[in-house]
Amino acid sequence: MIFLLIKDLVQKAGIGKNISPHTFRHSFATHLVEGGADLRAVQEMLGHESITTTEIYTHLDREFLRETLHRYHPAFKPGTTR
Repeated sequence: MIFLLIKDLVQKAGIGKNISPHTFRHSFATHLVEGGADLRAVQEMLGHESITTTEIYTHLDREFLRETLHRYHPAFKPGTTR
């Protein structure tokens, strides 16, 4: 049911990107790791059996994330440097 609710809200918001509950899970873990959270703690929260599965969050490109924020987040206006 959550999947269907998210799909409906994404469509109503006019977002063309594929968003699912997993997107929120991935974003949550990414923010934790980027904020300095212990990888083992994140592993526990996500329920990963292997730390290798959780390590994907340590390989995210910070510049890509920054560019994505500037492109899609309404708080980032062209020309701002956050």
